[in-house]
Amino acid sequence: MSNYQTFIKKFFDNLYGDRIIWIVVMVLSVLSLLAVWSSTGSLAYKYQEGNTFYYMLKHAGLMIFGLFIMYLAHLVKYKYYSRVAQILLFLAVPLLVMTLLTGANLNEASRWLYIPGINLSFQTSDLAKLALIMYLARLLSKKQDDIKDLRKGFIPLIAPILITVVLIFPANFSTAAILFTTSIILLFIGRISLKYIFGLLGMGLVGVLMLVLVAQSYPKLLPRLGTWQSRIESFSDKDSEGNYQAEQSKIAIATGGLFGKLPGNSMQRNFLPHPYSDFIYSIIIEEYGFAGGFIVVLLYLVLLYRAVRIAIQSPGTFGAFLSIGLMFSLVFQAFINMGVAVNLLPVTGQPLPLLSMGGTSLWFTSFSIGIVLSVSKEINSTDENIIPDDHE
Repeated sequence: MSNYQTFIKKFFDNLYGDRIIWIVVMVLSVLSLLAVWSSTGSLAYKYQEGNTFYYMLKHAGLMIFGLFIMYLAHLVKYKYYSRVAQILLFLAVPLLVMTLLTGANLNEASRWLYIPGINLSFQTSDLAKLALIMYLARLLSKKQDDIKDLRKGFIPLIAPILITVVLIFPANFSTAAILFTTSIILLFIGRISLKYIFGLLGMGLVGVLMLVLVAQSYPKLLPRLGTWQSRIESFSDKDSEGNYQAEQSKIAIATGGLFGKLPGNSMQRNFLPHPYSDFIYSIIIEEYGFAGGFIVVLLYLVLLYRAVRIAIQSPGTFGAFLSIGLMFSLVFQAFINMGVAVNLLPVTGQPLPLLSMGGTSLWFTSFSIGIVLSVSKEINSTDENIIPDDHE
């Protein structure tokens, strides 16, 4: 056995949980480094005197710390996350309120909260999304005996969903929509009565319509309403001048061909706004072609498939709900980002998980995957792709 093979074997021997998830994460991480290096070329010449490796190295540091978070999270027994879920949610809700009232305003949206003293800022919605999914998994697992009961089963579940989504909605509609959809999926899997689920959907729709109608008379109530309307209008009107992002993205995709222009040869990075985050999928297709874009889609589907397998084999309902909820949210966000890049959806501003350049959002994604790996670590299975419990 060569030294390289020995290193690879020792490396994976020190990773527990689902090996395929680990492999997919590693592949996406390498692709992310290449894509960020290429897509930040213009940014480097504008702000870093042409140092094209500056942003890649910065992103590499954030990614390595994210992988470290993932590794630590997967070492913790998943049952302990039941208590962590309570703490995170009770922390996230006040932080969402603080963000709305005092958060940094960017494009008429207060999404970022700065932590004084350590020069760190993060989107509180990332924390709230993780916290709510974990908390719903906890409640659903504890209330299976009363799951069909309105007072004991449904109302305790709907309250945290509505509070969290309502607090996220004014500044970040797309994140609120992703979180609400994930919550509905979890309720359905958790055997909540369909009439209650449809009732919740109806409440959500009526609530959004009422808020929009009121905001038209009182614009300060929902300052992002104009931005949402313009994005929808631009998406509907293909000839609109506001459709610049989508047009540049389509050019990147169209010129990519089957196998692309190869890494570092993107032209549309010079014209696309945020090619390293919101439209990084367009750059990937331009440089790696349809084949590269298809592989990225396939990798996300593999993550979801492995999460479903983990949920089916999970020793408890809490682990099953955790796996499905966290991974569905991640993959759903990925497909929304890719849908925007190929002009199937209006611009949302959602990054591509594990691929887009980012900071704290990458860390929260890593934490989520680490929790899923923690669940898989507990599974007694003869499946060769899941490391058995004797490695613990």
